[in-house]
Amino acid sequence: MRKIVLLAAAASAALALSACSKKTDDTAAATVDSAASDAAAAANDAAASATEAVSDAADKAKDAAADAGDAAKDAADSAKKAVDAAADAVKK
Repeated sequence: MRKIVLLAAAASAALALSACSKKTDDTAAATVDSAASDAAAAANDAAASATEAVSDAADKAKDAAADAGDAAKDAADSAKKAVDAAADAVKK
């Protein structure tokens, strides 16, 4: 957002200086180009950071799901053992 504001300010400055000399026009154009490059770089960095964050979150969710599955399997095994033990006790 800040980069967009800087880009708009640079564009406004370029328009305000349009009546100035050629050297000033060239400087203003370079400023606008620089601001546009900075805005593009910031957008690319933000996209890369977001992609990495989503990937990390997906990995953590996958690990948590695997852990939950293991815990459910362990609970089912324990329940089966308890039922088997109860059945053996009833038979005796």
